[in-house]
Amino acid sequence: MTLAQHLVELRKRLYLVAAAVVVGTVGGWFLTDPVLTAMRAPIYVVAENQHRVATLNYDGISSAFDLKLQIAFTIGLVITSPFWLYQIFAFFMPAMSKREIKYVLGFFFSAVPLFLAGCVAGWWVFPHIVELMTSFAPTADSTIITAKTYFDFILKLTIVVGVAFVLPVFIVLLNFAGVISSKAIVKAWRWAILLIVLFTAIATPAADVLSMLLLAAPMILLYLLAAAIAVIHDKRAAKRSASQLEANIENPVPTATLLGNE
Repeated sequence: MTLAQHLVELRKRLYLVAAAVVVGTVGGWFLTDPVLTAMRAPIYVVAENQHRVATLNYDGISSAFDLKLQIAFTIGLVITSPFWLYQIFAFFMPAMSKREIKYVLGFFFSAVPLFLAGCVAGWWVFPHIVELMTSFAPTADSTIITAKTYFDFILKLTIVVGVAFVLPVFIVLLNFAGVISSKAIVKAWRWAILLIVLFTAIATPAADVLSMLLLAAPMILLYLLAAAIAVIHDKRAAKRSASQLEANIENPVPTATLLGNE
Protein backbone atom coordinates (compact mmCIF):
# COMPACT_ATOMS: atom_id res chain seq x y z
CA MET A 1 0.00 0.00 0.00
CA THR A 2 1.12 3.52 -0.74
CA LEU A 3 1.28 6.24 1.88
CA ALA A 4 -1.96 7.74 0.55
CA GLN A 5 -3.72 4.36 0.84
CA HIS A 6 -2.48 3.99 4.42
CA LEU A 7 -3.86 7.43 5.25
CA VAL A 8 -7.22 6.58 3.69
CA GLU A 9 -7.40 3.37 5.71
CA LEU A 10 -6.43 5.26 8.87
CA ARG A 11 -9.17 7.82 8.21
CA LYS A 12 -11.77 5.06 7.80
CA ARG A 13 -10.76 3.41 11.05
CA LEU A 14 -10.81 6.74 12.87
CA TYR A 15 -14.35 7.34 11.60
CA LEU A 16 -15.39 3.91 12.91
CA VAL A 17 -13.79 4.62 16.28
CA ALA A 18 -15.45 8.02 16.51
CA ALA A 19 -18.88 6.56 15.64
CA ALA A 20 -18.47 3.81 18.24
CA VAL A 21 -17.43 6.28 20.95
CA VAL A 22 -20.42 8.51 20.14
CA VAL A 23 -22.80 5.57 20.49
CA GLY A 24 -21.08 4.58 23.73
CA THR A 25 -21.38 8.15 25.01
CA VAL A 26 -25.14 8.16 24.34
CA GLY A 27 -25.47 4.95 26.30
CA GLY A 28 -23.19 6.30 29.03
CA TRP A 29 -25.46 9.32 29.51
CA PHE A 30 -28.07 7.08 31.12
CA LEU A 31 -25.48 5.77 33.59
CA THR A 32 -24.20 9.14 34.78
CA ASP A 33 -26.50 9.44 37.82
CA PRO A 34 -25.43 6.19 39.53
CA VAL A 35 -21.82 6.91 38.59
CA LEU A 36 -22.08 10.40 40.12
CA THR A 37 -23.49 8.90 43.31
CA ALA A 38 -20.63 6.40 43.54
CA MET A 39 -18.00 9.05 42.81
CA ARG A 40 -19.46 11.40 45.40
CA ALA A 41 -19.40 8.77 48.18
CA PRO A 42 -15.71 9.19 49.25
CA ILE A 43 -16.29 12.87 50.02
CA TYR A 44 -18.96 12.00 52.57
CA VAL A 45 -16.81 9.25 54.06
CA VAL A 46 -13.92 11.68 54.52
CA ALA A 47 -16.26 14.28 56.00
CA GLU A 48 -17.63 11.77 58.48
CA ASN A 49 -14.19 10.59 59.54
CA GLN A 50 -12.86 14.13 59.93
CA HIS A 51 -16.09 15.51 61.46
CA ARG A 52 -16.67 17.99 58.64
CA VAL A 53 -19.48 19.04 56.33
CA ALA A 54 -18.91 18.00 52.73
CA THR A 55 -20.43 19.48 49.58
CA LEU A 56 -19.41 19.70 45.96
CA ASN A 57 -19.65 23.08 44.28
CA TYR A 58 -20.56 23.94 40.67
CA ASP A 59 -18.89 27.18 39.63
CA GLY A 60 -20.94 27.86 36.49
CA ILE A 61 -24.44 27.70 35.06
CA SER A 62 -23.57 24.92 32.58
CA SER A 63 -21.05 23.15 34.84
CA ALA A 64 -23.45 20.38 35.84
CA PHE A 65 -24.33 19.63 32.21
CA ASP A 66 -20.68 19.74 31.11
CA LEU A 67 -19.76 17.37 33.90
CA LYS A 68 -22.44 14.83 32.99
CA LEU A 69 -21.35 14.99 29.35
CA GLN A 70 -17.74 14.40 30.35
CA ILE A 71 -18.69 11.39 32.47
CA ALA A 72 -20.84 9.98 29.67
CA PHE A 73 -17.93 10.33 27.22
CA THR A 74 -15.59 8.53 29.61
CA ILE A 75 -18.08 5.71 30.09
CA GLY A 76 -18.45 5.43 26.32
CA LEU A 77 -14.67 5.34 25.91
CA VAL A 78 -14.35 2.49 28.41
CA ILE A 79 -17.31 0.52 27.04
CA THR A 80 -16.06 0.72 23.45
CA SER A 81 -12.42 0.01 24.37
CA PRO A 82 -12.46 -3.51 22.82
CA PHE A 83 -13.56 -2.02 19.49
CA TRP A 84 -11.07 0.85 19.24
CA LEU A 85 -8.21 -1.28 20.57
CA TYR A 86 -8.99 -3.77 17.80
CA GLN A 87 -8.93 -0.95 15.22
CA ILE A 88 -5.46 0.06 16.39
CA PHE A 89 -4.17 -3.48 15.99
CA ALA A 90 -6.03 -4.10 12.73
CA PHE A 91 -4.40 -1.03 11.16
CA PHE A 92 -0.98 -2.67 11.52
CA MET A 93 -2.06 -6.22 10.59
CA PRO A 94 -1.75 -5.94 6.75
CA ALA A 95 1.95 -5.08 7.07
CA MET A 96 2.70 -8.07 9.30
CA SER A 97 3.55 -11.68 8.60
CA LYS A 98 1.33 -14.55 9.73
CA ARG A 99 3.51 -15.08 12.79
CA GLU A 100 3.33 -11.40 13.73
CA ILE A 101 -0.46 -11.39 13.26
CA LYS A 102 -0.68 -14.26 15.77
CA TYR A 103 1.23 -12.06 18.22
CA VAL A 104 -1.13 -9.17 17.55
CA LEU A 105 -4.23 -11.27 18.14
CA GLY A 106 -2.73 -12.72 21.30
CA PHE A 107 -1.86 -9.32 22.66
CA PHE A 108 -5.23 -7.92 21.66
CA PHE A 109 -7.01 -10.45 23.85
CA SER A 110 -4.66 -9.53 26.68
CA ALA A 111 -4.74 -5.75 26.18
CA VAL A 112 -8.53 -5.41 26.45
CA PRO A 113 -8.84 -7.16 29.84
CA LEU A 114 -5.77 -5.30 31.10
CA PHE A 115 -7.24 -1.93 30.14
CA LEU A 116 -10.54 -2.74 31.82
CA ALA A 117 -8.69 -4.11 34.86
CA GLY A 118 -6.68 -0.88 34.99
CA CYS A 119 -9.86 1.18 34.95
CA VAL A 120 -11.28 -0.95 37.77
CA ALA A 121 -8.03 -0.53 39.71
CA GLY A 122 -8.14 3.24 39.23
CA TRP A 123 -11.76 3.30 40.38
CA TRP A 124 -10.85 1.22 43.44
CA VAL A 125 -7.87 3.36 44.46
CA PHE A 126 -9.35 6.84 44.03
CA PRO A 127 -11.24 6.93 47.37
CA HIS A 128 -7.98 6.27 49.21
CA ILE A 129 -6.25 9.06 47.28
CA VAL A 130 -9.10 11.46 48.05
CA GLU A 131 -8.95 10.60 51.74
CA LEU A 132 -5.16 10.98 51.78
CA MET A 133 -5.11 14.30 49.95
CA THR A 134 -7.86 15.92 52.02
CA SER A 135 -6.32 14.77 55.30
CA PHE A 136 -3.53 17.32 54.92
CA ALA A 137 -5.97 20.21 55.44
CA PRO A 138 -6.01 21.40 59.10
CA THR A 139 -9.26 20.73 60.95
CA ALA A 140 -9.69 24.45 61.56
CA ASP A 141 -9.73 25.16 57.83
CA SER A 142 -12.18 24.42 55.02
CA THR A 143 -11.44 22.61 51.79
CA ILE A 144 -13.48 24.00 48.90
CA ILE A 145 -13.81 21.35 46.18
CA THR A 146 -15.37 22.23 42.86
CA ALA A 147 -17.29 19.41 41.22
CA LYS A 148 -15.40 19.67 37.92
CA THR A 149 -11.96 19.51 39.57
CA TYR A 150 -13.01 16.57 41.72
CA PHE A 151 -14.53 14.55 38.91
CA ASP A 152 -11.71 15.46 36.52
CA PHE A 153 -9.30 13.93 38.99
CA ILE A 154 -11.32 10.70 39.27
CA LEU A 155 -11.98 10.30 35.55
CA LYS A 156 -8.43 11.02 34.47
CA LEU A 157 -7.07 8.79 37.21
CA THR A 158 -9.22 5.92 35.95
CA ILE A 159 -8.14 6.36 32.32
CA VAL A 160 -4.47 6.84 33.21
CA VAL A 161 -4.35 3.65 35.24
CA GLY A 162 -6.11 1.82 32.40
CA VAL A 163 -3.51 3.06 29.91
CA ALA A 164 -0.72 2.16 32.35
CA PHE A 165 -1.90 -1.43 32.41
CA VAL A 166 -1.88 -1.64 28.60
CA LEU A 167 1.47 0.08 28.01
CA PRO A 168 3.62 -3.01 28.70
CA VAL A 169 1.55 -4.99 26.19
CA PHE A 170 2.56 -2.64 23.37
CA ILE A 171 6.21 -2.76 24.42
CA VAL A 172 6.29 -6.56 24.49
CA LEU A 173 4.34 -6.70 21.22
CA LEU A 174 6.97 -4.57 19.47
CA ASN A 175 9.70 -6.78 20.91
CA PHE A 176 8.06 -10.04 19.82
CA ALA A 177 7.49 -8.58 16.35
CA GLY A 178 11.20 -7.75 16.10
CA VAL A 179 10.65 -3.99 15.90
CA ILE A 180 12.56 -3.22 19.10
CA SER A 181 15.14 -5.26 21.00
CA SER A 182 15.31 -5.87 24.71
CA LYS A 183 18.63 -4.01 24.82
CA ALA A 184 16.93 -0.90 23.43
CA ILE A 185 14.11 -1.22 25.98
CA VAL A 186 16.52 -1.58 28.89
CA LYS A 187 18.79 1.15 27.58
CA ALA A 188 15.89 3.61 27.31
CA TRP A 189 14.75 3.17 30.92
CA ARG A 190 15.80 6.72 31.87
CA TRP A 191 13.82 8.25 29.02
CA ALA A 192 10.90 5.96 29.80
CA ILE A 193 10.78 7.10 33.42
CA LEU A 194 11.02 10.74 32.34
CA LEU A 195 8.15 10.35 29.85
CA ILE A 196 6.05 8.48 32.41
CA VAL A 197 6.55 11.23 34.99
CA LEU A 198 5.69 13.93 32.44
CA PHE A 199 2.62 11.98 31.32
CA THR A 200 1.32 11.52 34.85
CA ALA A 201 2.04 15.17 35.67
CA ILE A 202 -0.13 16.27 32.73
CA ALA A 203 -2.83 13.68 33.32
CA THR A 204 -3.17 14.36 37.04
CA PRO A 205 -5.30 17.45 37.69
CA ALA A 206 -4.11 17.74 41.30
CA ALA A 207 -1.11 20.04 41.55
CA ASP A 208 0.76 17.89 44.08
CA VAL A 209 3.77 15.64 43.68
CA LEU A 210 2.32 12.79 45.74
CA SER A 211 -0.62 12.16 43.38
CA MET A 212 1.73 12.17 40.41
CA LEU A 213 4.05 9.65 42.07
CA LEU A 214 1.14 7.41 43.03
CA LEU A 215 0.30 7.15 39.33
CA ALA A 216 3.87 7.01 38.04
CA ALA A 217 5.06 4.20 40.33
CA PRO A 218 2.87 1.39 38.89
CA MET A 219 3.59 2.53 35.33
CA ILE A 220 7.35 2.34 35.98
CA LEU A 221 7.00 -1.11 37.52
CA LEU A 222 5.00 -2.32 34.53
CA TYR A 223 7.63 -0.93 32.15
CA LEU A 224 10.35 -2.82 34.02
CA LEU A 225 8.22 -5.97 33.86
CA ALA A 226 7.85 -5.56 30.09
CA ALA A 227 11.63 -5.08 29.79
CA ALA A 228 12.21 -8.30 31.74
CA ILE A 229 9.83 -10.25 29.46
CA ALA A 230 11.61 -8.81 26.40
CA VAL A 231 15.02 -9.85 27.76
CA ILE A 232 13.80 -13.41 28.36
CA HIS A 233 12.26 -13.55 24.87
CA ASP A 234 15.42 -12.29 23.15
CA LYS A 235 17.59 -14.81 25.02
CA ARG A 236 15.33 -17.66 23.95
CA ALA A 237 15.27 -16.36 20.36
CA ALA A 238 19.09 -16.17 20.34
CA LYS A 239 19.34 -19.76 21.58
CA ARG A 240 16.94 -20.95 18.90
CA SER A 241 18.93 -19.12 16.21
CA ALA A 242 22.20 -20.60 17.48
CA SER A 243 20.71 -24.10 17.53
CA GLN A 244 19.35 -23.67 14.00
CA LEU A 245 22.71 -22.39 12.74
CA GLU A 246 24.50 -25.32 14.36
CA ALA A 247 22.04 -27.75 12.81
CA ASN A 248 22.57 -26.19 9.36
CA ILE A 249 26.36 -26.51 9.74
CA GLU A 250 26.13 -30.16 10.78
CA ASN A 251 23.58 -31.02 8.09
CA PRO A 252 24.19 -28.78 5.08
CA VAL A 253 21.66 -28.75 2.25
CA PRO A 254 22.98 -30.72 -0.80
CA THR A 255 23.86 -28.68 -3.85
CA ALA A 256 21.76 -30.89 -6.08
CA THR A 257 18.70 -30.10 -3.99
CA LEU A 258 19.31 -26.37 -4.40
CA LEU A 259 19.71 -26.76 -8.16
CA GLY A 260 16.54 -28.84 -8.32
CA ASN A 261 14.56 -26.12 -6.53
CA GLU A 262 15.77 -23.59 -8.99
